[in-house]
Amino acid sequence: MKKTLIVLLIIVVAIGTTGYWYVSRITAVAPPPIIAEETHRAIETGELVGYVEDNGSPAWLGIPFAKPPIGDLRWKAPRVPEAWEGVRNAISFGSACAQRGMVGGEDGPAISGSEDCLYLNVWEPADAQAHRPVMVWIHGGGNHIGEAGTVIYNGANLASTHDVVVVTINYRLGPFGWLTHPGLRDGDPADDSGNYGTLDIVRALEWVQANIAEFHGDVDNVTIFGESAGGFNVLTMMVSPLAAGLYHQAIVESGGLTLLPFRVAENFNDDVEPGNPRSSRELVNNLLITDGEGEDRDGAKAVQLAMTDAEVGAYLRRKSTAEILVGQGGAAMSGTPYIFGDGYVLPKDVQADELFADTSTYNVTPVILGTNRDEVKLFMMLGPDATERIFGIPYKIRDEAAYDRDSAYGTDAWKIRAVDNLAEHLRDTQGDSVYAYRFDWDELRSILSLDLSKLLGAAHALEIPFVFGNFDIVDRTMVISSDAIPGRDALSASMMSYWAEFAHTGNPGRGRDGTENEWTSWENGAASNNRLLILDTSRDGGIRMSPYRITREDLRARLLSDTSFATQAQHCQMYEQLFSGDDFVQSEYESLGKSGCAAEHE
Repeated sequence: MKKTLIVLLIIVVAIGTTGYWYVSRITAVAPPPIIAEETHRAIETGELVGYVEDNGSPAWLGIPFAKPPIGDLRWKAPRVPEAWEGVRNAISFGSACAQRGMVGGEDGPAISGSEDCLYLNVWEPADAQAHRPVMVWIHGGGNHIGEAGTVIYNGANLASTHDVVVVTINYRLGPFGWLTHPGLRDGDPADDSGNYGTLDIVRALEWVQANIAEFHGDVDNVTIFGESAGGFNVLTMMVSPLAAGLYHQAIVESGGLTLLPFRVAENFNDDVEPGNPRSSRELVNNLLITDGEGEDRDGAKAVQLAMTDAEVGAYLRRKSTAEILVGQGGAAMSGTPYIFGDGYVLPKDVQADELFADTSTYNVTPVILGTNRDEVKLFMMLGPDATERIFGIPYKIRDEAAYDRDSAYGTDAWKIRAVDNLAEHLRDTQGDSVYAYRFDWDELRSILSLDLSKLLGAAHALEIPFVFGNFDIVDRTMVISSDAIPGRDALSASMMSYWAEFAHTGNPGRGRDGTENEWTSWENGAASNNRLLILDTSRDGGIRMSPYRITREDLRARLLSDTSFATQAQHCQMYEQLFSGDDFVQSEYESLGKSGCAAEHE
């Protein structure tokens, strides 16, 4: 039993964007790379050398693409990095950006990383020729955790297999990446935007334009791709006027886009127009309480209101990295709100549906949009309600039917937001350069009473190792039986081929060698029109086009007629989770299910 629990613990931290980051950090033990003189390059800021991966792919790690955003540059737009003297050894990853981890001790999640973190990594194909397509990876982690420097994001396999240059980038996270307060504004629209993590990504793309030719990359053929929050950030590049011309294709894995108004990010949570409970003003309240400047939240608020904006700004800048991260409160991925519609970096007072309905309001490029079939099972598994647990480790699903039902609602809502709605608008505005997929692979093993294919299925982030061709960590966790490995590897090869062909040509088509099933563009119109590529192994139907599409009204009708909920409270809670804002219909809510829901709704 002890061995089983250890395996389950590894599985819990191995699956998912954040888990891949964590396990890769604690298990990637290898001797330091050996400098290879043939990797000598001269870029804008100086000379550097890297090393050669085992497969022959040259690599350079920890290249600065901006000045360290520390001191006076905290909460400022990134600046061009300074030049260095001599030859820089680019053989180790730069620091992760400052963040709170997923695990920790009695005082809460451990703090790791540094504010000095704006570094990127490059992999070339072996024996690369000039003008290779460039693929820039933007990692996930809720814009609060994660980093580019993990083994799961190693670009060597993708680069050498499909003749592309792979770049992975860091960007500021949490309250260092996205924070807006009047006390931090000085009149410069970039510095005042609050979208510092977004600006870091723009700066990395500017670095690519200025330097990637030295690594045999083509500045006129750059694909940005990212997963989860990384997918959100890809979409921010599509709508930011600052990113126009810096990339040419986009791949959004399990993404979506919501631009918050400043009031949500700044205001006190009890203002007439309330802010988020973890807004910048509430962050200051928490810091003041810790400093003994108020016995409670109301006392701290009174102190803050007595300060000028300039005094609050100076107070924030004096705080240490750890104080800011602790002050944001919550778990690792539930800190400060992020991605603001500031009117300079990102459009103000407008959302994705409107932005992508007009070619004048976004950067028109070929795009792939996709989700995984069981996105939310990862989060349900990590939560306390759906599984029986020992020492916090799930070993049994409490109610499999309810688990599947609830995960289907959440996953379908994600697909509507991240794929179907966006694809419909994009198809109308830019034609047939819009592609969509659903990742269905779920061939995980069972451990005693726990069937991982049911617990996780095709969970959030599970497609990442398929895209990069990196399964070392996954195999160490023993979550896959040996008889499933050939099919898994074949699916990975196909996915890498599609992704790379899209990077080469803007059309995934039949993959790089022309032998894959054809991936055709999204089609609006008739329900029977093929519009979505299903990605799975031959034992589960294989790779194939599908007409599957779902609308918010489909989801609404399904929930309204659903009689499977054990309690009325559960039915009401699901309605609240799925429908908000203009989608929330008070009369439906009050008459839902067997006895309706409470009339009041916040």
